[in-house]
Amino acid sequence: MYREHFGLREPPFSIAPDPRFLYMSEQHREAMAHLVYGMNTDGGFVLLTGDVGTGKTTICRGLLEQKQEDTDIAFILNPKVSAEELLAAICDELGIGYPEGNTSVKVFVDNINTYLLRAYAVGRKTVLIIEEAQNLRPDVLEQVRLLTNLETNQQKLLKIIMIGQPELKEMLLRADMEQLSQRITARYHIGPLTKNEVGGYVNHRLLVAGGQKRLFPDSVIGSLYRLSRGVPRLINVICDRALLGAYVQGKEAVDKKTLIKASREIFGKQGIQKGRSRITKWMVASLLLMVFGAAITAAFYGSFYGYTIRSKLKTAEVPVASATSIEIKKADMLEWPSWLPIDRSKEMACRALFEEWNISYHIQKGDDVCTQVRANGLRCLNGSASLKELTLLNRPAVLKLLNGNGKEFYITLRRIEGQSAVLVVGQEKRVVDSKELEKRWSGDYLLFWRAPDNYNSNIHPGDKGAEIGWLERYLSSVQGKKPQPKSPLTYGDDLVRRVKKFQLDEGLITDGIVGPQTIIHLVNKKGTEEPLLIVDKDLDK
Repeated sequence: MYREHFGLREPPFSIAPDPRFLYMSEQHREAMAHLVYGMNTDGGFVLLTGDVGTGKTTICRGLLEQKQEDTDIAFILNPKVSAEELLAAICDELGIGYPEGNTSVKVFVDNINTYLLRAYAVGRKTVLIIEEAQNLRPDVLEQVRLLTNLETNQQKLLKIIMIGQPELKEMLLRADMEQLSQRITARYHIGPLTKNEVGGYVNHRLLVAGGQKRLFPDSVIGSLYRLSRGVPRLINVICDRALLGAYVQGKEAVDKKTLIKASREIFGKQGIQKGRSRITKWMVASLLLMVFGAAITAAFYGSFYGYTIRSKLKTAEVPVASATSIEIKKADMLEWPSWLPIDRSKEMACRALFEEWNISYHIQKGDDVCTQVRANGLRCLNGSASLKELTLLNRPAVLKLLNGNGKEFYITLRRIEGQSAVLVVGQEKRVVDSKELEKRWSGDYLLFWRAPDNYNSNIHPGDKGAEIGWLERYLSSVQGKKPQPKSPLTYGDDLVRRVKKFQLDEGLITDGIVGPQTIIHLVNKKGTEEPLLIVDKDLDK
């Protein structure tokens, strides 16, 4: 109903677990890394738990989209079944035949074992994912454990990922579950979003849905966090109702009054859940009074596009090539200079990034930036990330922001110094609080990186070429091993295992594929003279 009014292609706050909308906060990234690890290890259990509505299912759907071609997955959505029914469901998911009307556990297990052995023989992996695993009965859970006994002399044949609510963790602490608990090779518990992450989550979903305007100003994000406690599902429900309310009132963005009214309608019907308990009505009323009081307080401050900026921002005194230093009002620190054409912001930001790498900028209108970058021995990397993820890549970058009118523009992030970000905005150098930057940043970035000699594309297991020698040398240096006397020319199993361990340690997707992010992390670990976001800082601390 409100999509056309706000210029959206689709509803941004549906509670359906669409992986396109997955917001990779730090803990969501960790959770995904654990699941990918589970798909690529030699067996055992991986456990992912979290409260209702924290995004477990969405992460799981995102995992399925990353499934490798050599992997078969049995996905169990409803585990509230008997042991025989669960085994039948696994067979159905994997296409394993069994006699009609069979109720024999032995027949099911024998057929599954035959299937797993054949899959292993042709180099295929098999993964069992069980959602809502807290609903498994103890005898069914024991049957799941017994499936891990299906193995060869070298490895387990079935990898198992269990996803469930906190009760699952409690269940596994019981004495009769000790054997299963000992087989869990990785555990992760995902909690609600932090206050700082809520704004990024909301803006991410709006961008995916095609939004170009800032529909939830900073002044309402704090209230949204308090009312939802950072639970993504509650955020979705509140935001959806608030957008409908703003549309009905003919407003261009959601204000506090509209947000509170939407929350009141929702909480009046179902309350707010925390785990399995409910917040009582007087607690909800208190929250609403707190938000209302905050709204009154905010009225005493000047506003900009419906929200107040009261951050401790200051102008920079850091040398920046070709950037001037002028006094900027605090409210304007993250705005595009009004005296410069905003449609030239990307050109200016790219020019500043070129200067960071000491490259001459000779790009005419219509030319491809990355083509000239490649001519200078570098590569482009575009992506979407949090500020912490960007600092791990540790390269200056062009960032896309939204101004007060919802129009996008580009700036250059040169340095991170403590809690401050050193920027080039147009032709000006500015220093802002990093948290304020994250609120205005869409998450999109462009950075430059230097590829190894002979590197043309991602390195996959089994690939051959001179770049494999570079990979082995750098990895040996980082992992404290002696490099092989003769550089390998094939990306074999041993090197793949070492790469996966490095990726896991670095919080990367552990797929064994050596792409830009893995290479950048390797170069950073070994040491480099390239331009860095954070200088002389141990990123592992």
